[in-house]
Amino acid sequence: MPTGYSFDNHAPEADAQLATLEAFLDPLTGARLRPLMRAGATCWEVGAGGGSVARLMASAVGPEGQVVASDIDPSHITSGGNLTVVRHDARTEPAPAGGPYDLIHARLLLLHLPERRKVLTELVNALAPGGWLVVEEFDCTAPLRVLTAPTDDAAKLFGQVMEAILGCLRDRGADLAWAQDVHTEMALAGLTDIDTITHSQSWTGGSSGAALHDLNSRTLEPRLLASGISLDQLRAFRQLSRDPAFASLSYQFVSTRGRKSL
Repeated sequence: MPTGYSFDNHAPEADAQLATLEAFLDPLTGARLRPLMRAGATCWEVGAGGGSVARLMASAVGPEGQVVASDIDPSHITSGGNLTVVRHDARTEPAPAGGPYDLIHARLLLLHLPERRKVLTELVNALAPGGWLVVEEFDCTAPLRVLTAPTDDAAKLFGQVMEAILGCLRDRGADLAWAQDVHTEMALAGLTDIDTITHSQSWTGGSSGAALHDLNSRTLEPRLLASGISLDQLRAFRQLSRDPAFASLSYQFVSTRGRKSL
């Protein structure tokens, strides 16, 4: 069975998935990155997705700085000014030209890659002395707590479909507990000044956060059906994601950053 990222950038839902993630995560990521960026810095955004974080970097470092945005499928990003977009597979290829880097950021990427520890080591090696690595992941180990639901059966259905979605990720080699390991792995790689924060919030039916569940279920639909989830269950799950009577906690978003010694 193939391993690696479970969501196809060419899927009909891809643009909406990326926009939904950016709406939820960009304020959190921006707060973590801004203190680390300076005018003239060189940055690498790994697995750049829709490119919102790369654009934030490009604005922050100014015309004297440089940002490389890489992705195995960079079709959602456009080069321009101090932002260079490259097609790149972090699992098998060396760091793109332009380093060493003052700041490297990877979000919701390494947890999907069986080679995650090897890739993290490569990212550390690509840092300039004093440079920062920021790795941000969802911790998917705990079931998402249902806060309110129209019926008990609806709450049960949500749990069943969510477990099937996570099962699809595990089947492709994702480590759903990887977010818990990043701090330790950074220390083992020799980084210093390491700190980790965790964020979770409620996602009410009809919100952009809850829409992510709907979109993920559509992208993974063939695999979910093969796992035993019925089409009627998927339809009810999607309706639940739009129902304001439903709310659950989001995934825990874990942001870890560490610094390479001078």
